[in-house]
Amino acid sequence: MSKDFYTQFILPYAGIIIKICRAYTDNEEDFQDYYQEVCLQLWKSRDNFKGDSKWSTWVYRISLNVSLSLLRKDKKLNKKKVELPEVETSSKQDSDPFNNEALKLLYQAIKQLPETDRAIILLYLDEKSYQEIAEIIGLSANNIGVKITRIKKKLKTLLDGKIY
Repeated sequence: MSKDFYTQFILPYAGIIIKICRAYTDNEEDFQDYYQEVCLQLWKSRDNFKGDSKWSTWVYRISLNVSLSLLRKDKKLNKKKVELPEVETSSKQDSDPFNNEALKLLYQAIKQLPETDRAIILLYLDEKSYQEIAEIIGLSANNIGVKITRIKKKLKTLLDGKIY
């Protein structure tokens, strides 16, 4: 992958990739693996991008597909992880999204959703329009609206009383 491709086509959209990869991983190591795989797949599929949609839509699609594929692969392997105790290393922890308690609770709740619902709510939280979400997911905009309402209710139920 060339440095130019990375700085022009990946770095400006890193926020998208990070949000999606984070929603499908439980630790920093897996997050890094997912992030790298998304970047690699974006580079490999760059010639398939026809420009019919925005590049950000393409990034969302690739990120979601890669994350879902890796998640399914991990489930098939029934991967067992050994969780190491957390050790405070610096004041950087306050800005680390893996250490923000409210975000941890939100992502825990999102991870309990079915895969498609998880993708939809991530796009919604990223302030994508129903039409944009529909294009990325492959459903109608009306269907997306109904699903978002249901997902919000489910998340409210899951989070009720957990975030102060």
